[in-house]
Amino acid sequence: MADAKVIPFDDDRPRGGTQRAGRRRSRPADAAGGVTPLPGGRQAADPDAPPPRRAAGAKAGGWEQRLAGGLAFLRRRITGEYEVDEFGYDEELTDQVLMSLLRPLYEKYFRVEVKGIENIPSEGGALVVANHSGTLPLDGLMLQVAVHDNHPAGRHLRLLAADLVFMLPVVSEIARKAGHTLACAEDAERLLARGEVVGVMPEGFKGIGKPFSERYKLQRFGRGGFVSTALRAGAPIVPCSIVGAEEIYPMIGNAKTLARVLGVPYVPITPTFPWLGPLGAVPLPTKWTIQFGEPIPTDGYAPEAAEDPMLMFNLTDQVREQIQHTLYKLLVQRRSVFF
Repeated sequence: MADAKVIPFDDDRPRGGTQRAGRRRSRPADAAGGVTPLPGGRQAADPDAPPPRRAAGAKAGGWEQRLAGGLAFLRRRITGEYEVDEFGYDEELTDQVLMSLLRPLYEKYFRVEVKGIENIPSEGGALVVANHSGTLPLDGLMLQVAVHDNHPAGRHLRLLAADLVFMLPVVSEIARKAGHTLACAEDAERLLARGEVVGVMPEGFKGIGKPFSERYKLQRFGRGGFVSTALRAGAPIVPCSIVGAEEIYPMIGNAKTLARVLGVPYVPITPTFPWLGPLGAVPLPTKWTIQFGEPIPTDGYAPEAAEDPMLMFNLTDQVREQIQHTLYKLLVQRRSVFF
């Protein structure tokens, strides 16, 4: 991750949450949560207001309420009465559609267990640094659902993705809508300065493309660019360990010649792919655990600390060791890959 200068903002809005760009509908001050005051202190639901975010484990309301909410959502999409921020993030679409599509995979298929979610601060910027594995980057998506559905302050994770993601048609547009942005220091610093929770997986393609024989062995974390980004923003670093993703596509080989022809980092060969055709692309239903570790503060360092290579090395090594130690601990506690 190359160092870059922070791009200043041109307004004085608070930085504690997501800034939004686009058309904003004006509403009475008392109607902030989708309700409109009526005489006698009663409140009526605003049909145009987005439905409240789904709490983890909460039961869905009646079909009438869901239908009304769905129709109001469709009307806002058709008329363009929705908002995106400067990175293309569409919070309403992410809450109502993208998370709903990913949630069955998260809850029923991988049965993700989340630990230490309280280590992500309730407000202000934070950098979540996680291991990367699984041949396809499903671990990043499950990490996003984990924060979205479990954090008590309802925080959203803004993932930094590789260039390849934004070169693919359709995938690029969906990634932007889901809040992902390019893995560069400039974008990361801008998000952290706005008080966002940013997610990075420093192993990159070396992590998700490693052979099955090297599972749960962390690859190189680059040159510590994520550490300098956190130092410049004064944001805490939250190490995160993910167990279960390594086994969804056991990579036993790599068709390197085909990968060069296609211009991709690797073409995986697994026990089921390409032998079973499209069926071989179905991930194995492993049991996942995602654990967020104790945050490492960075606000106590001087501004010039971001240029100290020795400090970069030490902090990078500290984060890497904490993730690796937690991975080993979770593996020892795990009784089965699938149960």
